[in-house]
Amino acid sequence: MKALEDFLVAFSDAAWGMPLLILLMGGGFYFMFYSGFLPFRYLGHAVNVIRGRYDDPNDPGDINHFEALSSALAATVGMGNISGVAVAIAIGGPGVLFWMWVSAFVGMATKFFTCSLSVMYRGRDSNGHIEGGPMYVVLHGLGQKWKPLAVFFSVAGLFGTLPIFTSNQLTQVIREVVLVPNGVATDNAFAWNLGIGVALVIITSLVIFGGIKRIGHVASRMVPSMVVLYMLAVLYIMAVNYTSIPAAFALIFTDAFTANSVLGGAVGAIIIAGARRASFSNEAGIGTADMMHGAARTDEPIREGVVAMLGPLIDTIVVCTLTGLAIIVTGTWMDPDKNGVSITAHAFDSAMPTIGNYVLVLCVLIFAFTSLFSYSYYGTKCFSFLFGAKYKHYYNYFYVMTIIFGATASVTAVLALIDGMYAMMAIPTMVSGLLLSPKVKAAAKDYFKRMKAFEEGLKEREAKKV
Repeated sequence: MKALEDFLVAFSDAAWGMPLLILLMGGGFYFMFYSGFLPFRYLGHAVNVIRGRYDDPNDPGDINHFEALSSALAATVGMGNISGVAVAIAIGGPGVLFWMWVSAFVGMATKFFTCSLSVMYRGRDSNGHIEGGPMYVVLHGLGQKWKPLAVFFSVAGLFGTLPIFTSNQLTQVIREVVLVPNGVATDNAFAWNLGIGVALVIITSLVIFGGIKRIGHVASRMVPSMVVLYMLAVLYIMAVNYTSIPAAFALIFTDAFTANSVLGGAVGAIIIAGARRASFSNEAGIGTADMMHGAARTDEPIREGVVAMLGPLIDTIVVCTLTGLAIIVTGTWMDPDKNGVSITAHAFDSAMPTIGNYVLVLCVLIFAFTSLFSYSYYGTKCFSFLFGAKYKHYYNYFYVMTIIFGATASVTAVLALIDGMYAMMAIPTMVSGLLLSPKVKAAAKDYFKRMKAFEEGLKEREAKKV
């Protein structure tokens, strides 16, 4: 088992080298400047879209704009925001948070382009059902000669979207925060982890075997409440430690360019750590969320691209920042005996003695289950592309069984596997996005021109009524 863990860590570290950093962050800066910051000027329009102002039930697709964003956030706003940020700060110091912000900002532009393409170049599976995602973008946008790249994405997606990290961290928080402090599960950790894993399999199966419509329905109701609850909890921690907030921000900015806290001046390493954790958190450039947005009920690719752009803003700029600040102001990131979600749990407990751990557990349960529900959809789409839609339900059996593996394996092994596969998925997603970016830019100019004319005409009609 140790040999497998070492292999996965070596694979992950090699995958997340400077070439991938240039592709993800360099590509994101390219999208941002190439578009002339165009999508950033229409955040208000994105809000109107998810409010349903432009919904048309006759448009192609499975779920509305709000459900598409909620389902994508259900996957991204998860354990990566709670334990992933803790891991990043423990490894790279507080300065990692700054580079996560940078990565998220350029990631907004990346998602605008790649998710617009997922609607623009939707294809059909072997059952004739409309599907979207990087594999279809490659196939229909770049052509059949690029099919190996689409296959490469789908193979990586089968493993990159597994629930093993989520089940690992959820199991850890249930055992260490709820059971052990109450005198339960103090012996035979493996057996207890196995039992928790089996319970997670049963609960997850009840939702994911209902398909994307049930996932979208559940996610659209759980995501808003989970974000609000978590925000309120962390804002309370900020209030309790308000005197430490200025020093925390100062440490974030100074450490971002010195890496003195942990990495001894290796600024390149801290940038990679920030980009790595931001990509794991908001998935910009990875291609998973593109598959969810590709299922949106719309015939306007740019409209869904603008909606998708809100993902990194909510996920990383808001939720990850809250987690990072809670960990930094309480100083729990410096505890060598804590790892993963335990660091965040310690921060909650230090600010809210007795109840803090249970508040976090509630947040973790919601975050984790929405991730477990949503990631299965991504895997089935990859499986369907490779082997045919009539066989895609078989992937869900494999998916739920790996929940048990995640619950019983080490956090180092599962995180390395997911990180490595995310890196592999980013290559087809970013390459196709960069090559097809002129198509998105042209479509964006046309779309916003039409929307401007539509809004002006609407105002004129309302003025005549008055």
